[in-house]
Amino acid sequence: MYETVLFPTDGSETATEAAAHAIDMATRHDADLHVLYVVDHHRVSQMAPKLGTDHIKRTLKQEGERITTETAATAREAGIETVEIVREGTPGQTIVDYADEVDAGAIVMGTNGRSGIDRLLLGSVAERVIQLSERPVMTVKRSGEK
Repeated sequence: MYETVLFPTDGSETATEAAAHAIDMATRHDADLHVLYVVDHHRVSQMAPKLGTDHIKRTLKQEGERITTETAATAREAGIETVEIVREGTPGQTIVDYADEVDAGAIVMGTNGRSGIDRLLLGSVAERVIQLSERPVMTVKRSGEK
């Protein structure tokens, strides 16, 4: 059913839990797994005045490479063909654009479970992906989250 599963990750605990679901889906469907990390332009702009844009982008890119490499290694141990990718942009839109680019059959991602004012102020990358994508999106909550 799915030839390509996209797993966007930020390296959080929730994303780590979602990785297991993405790997399971890829295994069950004999699909490739694309592990995507997005260097968030908004996060860079918030930090830039103090640390400098180039330094922050470089640091976040290195973080993304580490995170995608670790996840890909786990998937490869399960026998899954894996692609690691780091992109820059607004996370929700960048995830959807990449899913379209590789014709992902499904997107599997964690959700931080923000609610109330935090959700209003910070938004939700997962929610944005669900709104923008025409592809199936599986969201995984952190264990013990309601």
